Amino acid sequence: MVESKTEVSFVEAVLLWLRIGCLSFGGAPAQIAMLHKTVVDERKWIDEATFLHALNFCMLLPGPEAQQLATYIGWRLHGVKGGLAAGVLFVLPGAIVMLALSLVYALLGHVPFVSALFFGLKAAVLAVVVEAVMRIARRAFKTRALAALSVASFIAIGLLGVPFPVLVLGVAALAYGISPFVPQAFALANSPDADDIIIPSGQSLRTVRTILVWLAIWFAPLALVFLMLGPDHRLLDIGLFFAKLAAVTFGGAYALLAWLAQAAVESKGWLQPHEMVDGLGLAETTPGPTILVTQFVGFLAAMRAPGLLNPVLAGILGALLTTWMTFAPSFLWIFSLAPYLERLRSNRRLSASLAAIAAIVVGVVAWVAFWFGLHVLFADVGEMTLGFIQLPSVAFSSVRPDALVLSLLAFVLLLVLHRGLGLTLLVTTGFGLVIKLALPAILGFS
Repeated sequence: MVESKTEVSFVEAVLLWLRIGCLSFGGAPAQIAMLHKTVVDERKWIDEATFLHALNFCMLLPGPEAQQLATYIGWRLHGVKGGLAAGVLFVLPGAIVMLALSLVYALLGHVPFVSALFFGLKAAVLAVVVEAVMRIARRAFKTRALAALSVASFIAIGLLGVPFPVLVLGVAALAYGISPFVPQAFALANSPDADDIIIPSGQSLRTVRTILVWLAIWFAPLALVFLMLGPDHRLLDIGLFFAKLAAVTFGGAYALLAWLAQAAVESKGWLQPHEMVDGLGLAETTPGPTILVTQFVGFLAAMRAPGLLNPVLAGILGALLTTWMTFAPSFLWIFSLAPYLERLRSNRRLSASLAAIAAIVVGVVAWVAFWFGLHVLFADVGEMTLGFIQLPSVAFSSVRPDALVLSLLAFVLLLVLHRGLGLTLLVTTGFGLVIKLALPAILGFS
């Protein structure tokens, strides 16, 4: 039975989760900080130790850790209905905004004003991703072995084309297997024996029931798509793809971008590289998890292969299906595993796997930054193959001076002056409008 604090009314909690969902800009670090400030410092619904305990637990799980943390806190306060309210309201405002922006992008993307707006967003994205690499690296590089693992992951995913799920699962299994023999490589601290932590009687049966129920809920929309539209419709492909992605997205939104770039852009051809950059720029401007970039991908992918559906309707269904397949499993993980929180955290082998995953995420995100940088700064980006190694190639004559200037401006604002993401995006989009619209008008260019 979940022990909830009766002095916190459900209505009061719902209003707070809605407020956080509407104001949670800035990605996972800012969202976690907002959760800490509101539920620990201001309202004291849970204490500091419980919050950090829950945060470490959520970092063990695939998917958006900030949303999962909110779901766990809601579950702790009011059981399943509290977890559902917290998790849904954390995502819903941003999902609505992202859907609206996806519609604008798809229908009005070639309007000069909209194109200029996205030009400024794209320039800031590169600095945002580089800043994410630096932030994650400071947390992940606890030993030289972990730093070397990060370099190896950069080579594996960027130059050898190793799929992101294979990389994550392989490294996690390796760390789990060898950590008892080389604990110093993973900076493992002493912790209580997991066998000393008692699990309540009957919990195993309740856990199995929870898993089965949420697996059925998770895949119900896919079953409906299969029955109504058939096995060959793009929507089914989208749903299955994002279900797989949701199961292995350790390390947050920037890590999954590597797989999105590999699959949605290069393998499946759903988007062009510059559209992937645009999608991340949109996700950075909306409240909610940055992982909402997947909704943008789902929208465009479905709209471009609607079958018998209206293209806009297909796009909306693609966005909704993508959002469901991405975020619904968070409830599966939390509701089934939260009762085992203490035992999971005390397992040294799992801690080693988490440390290894955190290290490879740095390399993966570094590749994303490199890949984005090429497509933002150069108009002509290709690829050449040397045996089994795939190397990107650029025509240096195709460099975009305006994008270079705006990207440098974003770097200065974010990394040198340490200005906020909101201000950085506002400045770069403003200058983008000036460069693309005002200057040509002033200078008499068409």
